[in-house]
Amino acid sequence: MLQRASLMTEGPRLSGNDWVFQQDNAAVHNACLTKDFFQENNITILDHPACSPDLNPIENIWGWMAREVYKNGHQFQTVDALREAIFNTWCNVPTCLLETLASSMPKRLFEVINKKGGATHYGVLFLTL
Repeated sequence: MLQRASLMTEGPRLSGNDWVFQQDNAAVHNACLTKDFFQENNITILDHPACSPDLNPIENIWGWMAREVYKNGHQFQTVDALREAIFNTWCNVPTCLLETLASSMPKRLFEVINKKGGATHYGVLFLTL
């Protein structure tokens, strides 16, 4: 999945050469294969506490995707149809959404610092395009 995510091209394209990748520290993200991938590809990881949705903009993408997949109350008759809708939505995440989320990182970090690690409004942020 990490190899297909285009990290090596999209990170620098969106944020320049000194970009830092963010993920939570869930056990699956700390697997040896995952750590090896980042090290072998010289990808810098943001060091922060595990399961931190206040800092993690992927939560906003998941929310956007859920709204897109089920837009207008759409229901799916088969798992395959739902899977196809999810993959199509994932492949069509708008670049402007990714750019908005990436550019929100300084404000997210600043708010977490001001809240002394407490909850911020970013945990429930709903972005519209």
